[in-house]
Amino acid sequence: MTSIPLDYETLRMVWWLLLGVLLIGFAIMDGFDLGVATLLPAVARTDAERRLVLNVIGPVWEGNQVWLILGGGAIFAAFPPLYAVSFSGFYLAMFLILIALILRPVGFKFRSKIQHPTWRASWDWALFVGGAVPALVFGVAMGNVLVGAPFHFDDSLRPIYTGNLLQLLMPFPVLCGLVSVAMLAMHGAGMLAMKVDGPVAARARRYGAIAAIATAVLFALAGIWLAKGVLGFAVHGGLDPNGPSNPLIKSVQQGAGLWLANYSLRPWTWLFPLLGIAGALASAAAFKAGRAGMAFLASSAAVAGIILTEGFAVFPFLLPSSTQPGASLTAFDASSSQLTLFIMLLATALFLPIVLAYTAWVYRVLRGKVGDGDVGQNPNAY
Repeated sequence: MTSIPLDYETLRMVWWLLLGVLLIGFAIMDGFDLGVATLLPAVARTDAERRLVLNVIGPVWEGNQVWLILGGGAIFAAFPPLYAVSFSGFYLAMFLILIALILRPVGFKFRSKIQHPTWRASWDWALFVGGAVPALVFGVAMGNVLVGAPFHFDDSLRPIYTGNLLQLLMPFPVLCGLVSVAMLAMHGAGMLAMKVDGPVAARARRYGAIAAIATAVLFALAGIWLAKGVLGFAVHGGLDPNGPSNPLIKSVQQGAGLWLANYSLRPWTWLFPLLGIAGALASAAAFKAGRAGMAFLASSAAVAGIILTEGFAVFPFLLPSSTQPGASLTAFDASSSQLTLFIMLLATALFLPIVLAYTAWVYRVLRGKVGDGDVGQNPNAY
């Protein structure tokens, strides 16, 4: 282990940051797909308009979903206890997301196979569910990170989850879910406004502005609620950043306002919630001014700011335990071995630039607007 050039604490910090990068990448790249699908019933009134909307995201959604796979893979390899608790404890929620996400490829492939209005309308609603439900559940999951999940470990360090699906739907996590839906609807509207013209673009700008304002308001309300009405967590002692991965050797205290402690210790982190609110308001202003590109960039900044706000608020926690706070998982006691983290870091340094380069090339090839002629004349159009 002495031959590894990075110490254990540094590797854990790097992988905590990489996990955040992957979550932001997923929210920005696949987030606009979910947002476009969520807006489908509102922005498209005719079959031709709906096909136009679907062909904005149809060629790219599969590639964008790679960010979700990368995020899940990073959790599995870098933080196995987090994977074990979240993917088993939140199994029903994950299954709900999986069903909704399965509707997306099926809807794209089967919608235009039959021209009957009822057939196509049914798949349009399936695509809406495939966008709105994951957006909501992902936000609810992030809210449950803040309130803590009901789990503990036995003497063999096996995680035991004691909650159920209904317990995930507490008021504060549901508010976080609404923040997520509004945020991704704003983001999807920005992509739509950039890629199409005519009535669909006009509606996308209108609904995008509404979603952007809703994002700023709901995010601010969630922040106030978090400061005043949600019990936070703080490590009281026993956590060794270079120590073994054993979540039971530390002590954790729980109390009101503790999630804001990191912002007091590191005042520069206030830039992230400000970025979330300012980005959403700037996106609304850009929608009103008809500047779709600026609206999309501003919404991307808002997405990054909102995710970073939660990440730095809960650091070093990954998933607190509401029933046994001392069993909470942190970046420093729920990671893989030092050697595993180092080897994975080398693989990431090799393959992540390839993913980024390929993504950039794809979007360069697919640059420009999608028009009625493209949909009607292209036999591969959805």
